[in-house]
Amino acid sequence: MSRIMKIGIIQQHNVEDVTTNRINLETKIRQLAKTGAELIVLQELHNSLYFCKQEDVNRFDLAETIPGPSTSFFGNLAKELQVVIVTSLFERRAAGLYHNTAVVLEKDGTVAGIYRKMHIPDDPGYYEKFYFTPGDLGFKPIRTSVGVLGVLVCWDQWYPEAARLMALQGAELLIYPTAIGYDPNDTAEEQERQRTAWQTIQRGHAIANGLPVITVNRCGKEEGVPFWGTSFVAGPQGELLYEAPINEEVAEVVEVDMQRSEQVRRWWPFLRDRRIDAYDNITKRYIL
Repeated sequence: MSRIMKIGIIQQHNVEDVTTNRINLETKIRQLAKTGAELIVLQELHNSLYFCKQEDVNRFDLAETIPGPSTSFFGNLAKELQVVIVTSLFERRAAGLYHNTAVVLEKDGTVAGIYRKMHIPDDPGYYEKFYFTPGDLGFKPIRTSVGVLGVLVCWDQWYPEAARLMALQGAELLIYPTAIGYDPNDTAEEQERQRTAWQTIQRGHAIANGLPVITVNRCGKEEGVPFWGTSFVAGPQGELLYEAPINEEVAEVVEVDMQRSEQVRRWWPFLRDRRIDAYDNITKRYIL
């Protein structure tokens, strides 16, 4: 038996104007819904340019409340088109308290759940610790009409613990809205090593947990930094079901057999064989 889910992904090159980005996303969401998508995943911080390349207090003006304008805008689309949409927003929780937050909108337009990014990077061109408070909701899947979604965000994708905790709580998919690109000063060889490592570790999460992975990145140059696109969908054995190009926008529907995880986990019962009696040290920073 199989249960096919049609998953829409939107890889977009954003511009400075938020309204233009939303209009472009709306056009693509409508296109994907018309093609039969049940679940549509957007890239990280999709409303604007990626603003964390420098520390600038004026960029906090991009933040909004949840619920707020974006949940209303995308919620109305979800209700009209009868799709579940995974959005990624700059959340203003209170004055001086901001998060990088994924919001899942149900087919009736309501908020099914939110996830606040837990791992916050601080690298050249990715000064996210200046903008985002680490998440305080933990790693908890979000239940929707199309399935149980293990939604994480970008830098979380490097951490096997995050994927595992989602899987242990019943997630049926691992989803990563993403904004990641090259350092233009790196060699072409180093750039490619980083891009392939990024994809490899996430395919490893699929294998280790027997779950499909959906990763949606942005593309194009923003303030001189090239995002590497390559959004992809992997099956529960890490097999690539779809891979987007590096430099092009895409709006693609990918079919995922949601029943394959059951069979894969019978072949490879990693959850059964975990030595939970011997993992106490995993909560330590480092063990000498």
